[in-house]
Amino acid sequence: MVKIGNITLPDFPLLLAPMEDVSDPPFRAVCKDTGADLMYTEFISSEGLIRDAIKSRKKLDIFDYERPIGIQIFGGDEESLSMAAKIVDVTNPDLLDINFGCPVKKVALKGAGAGVLKDIDLMVRLTDACVKATNLPVTVKTRLGWDEQTKNIEEVAERLQDVGIKALSIHGRTRCQMYKGEADWTLIAKVKNNPRIHIPIFGNGDIDSPQKALEYKHRYGVDGIMIGRAAIGYPWIFREIKHYVQTGELLPPPTVEERVAVCKKHLRGSVAWKGPIVGINEMRGCYAGYLKGLPNIREYRARLVVLKTPEEVETVLDEIQTAYAGIEMQRAPIELVNYHEKCPL
Repeated sequence: MVKIGNITLPDFPLLLAPMEDVSDPPFRAVCKDTGADLMYTEFISSEGLIRDAIKSRKKLDIFDYERPIGIQIFGGDEESLSMAAKIVDVTNPDLLDINFGCPVKKVALKGAGAGVLKDIDLMVRLTDACVKATNLPVTVKTRLGWDEQTKNIEEVAERLQDVGIKALSIHGRTRCQMYKGEADWTLIAKVKNNPRIHIPIFGNGDIDSPQKALEYKHRYGVDGIMIGRAAIGYPWIFREIKHYVQTGELLPPPTVEERVAVCKKHLRGSVAWKGPIVGINEMRGCYAGYLKGLPNIREYRARLVVLKTPEEVETVLDEIQTAYAGIEMQRAPIELVNYHEKCPL
């Protein structure tokens, strides 16, 4: 078992990464169904929470079926982050996570997210302020460092543990790498194997198959894996990894019927949480992932992305299920898209 404060997770847990404009309640619901052990909200601006910004407040929505669930905040000011932590405390999540890893310019270049990696003393002060402001277990998600010359994650891990964090998730790239190149897990392993470190260490970056998940488990010895981009449009990655780790066998890919059912659940959740217009519009980017691998699916996808009501979308999804009934799905490689390219930040 893996412990984060008073939260007990199964051995080698799988975490759903907090992804802006992705990890909302409708998406988290389908990931929970397929095996995610711990999930996080999209990151929330501490300044936005203090100003009572509608979008920031909306991201605090969590539901009992999601538990354990963490709310993630970001900011570069101790007082603001502390106040935001107190606001989060009232919403009663299972933990509070601090984002020191977001690489996008409008966050990092304002001294928040991965921007804090330039000033480790500030990172420690910000974390300490959050730990003191809340009764929740505090965790951190970060990167190896700002650039190749400042890969200081080993120092960061020790100092953040010393001020009271209960777990650390590490993306195996620097901020300057964004999502380019291959994630380097060797430093994540050094953190995990440091005899001073006693909190759970979760690795993140480039896990796109059950085989790689098991390989990295053995090679780097992390307590669990955080999955982000590989789950976009393919939440079954959690189920497949769990089964492979336990049995060494690959599950068959999801059937057409299952793909349609999960797509419908995601759609209905999106419409219920965001309203029919925004809910349908934001689902349009999801169909490609859910339907990937179906032959000659382009015509159906072209129809789906112009429909305006959930009833119309579900009718086309029913057509797809009928048209492809009985087809044997082939396993298609998971494409790790740079979701930040479409991020409004």
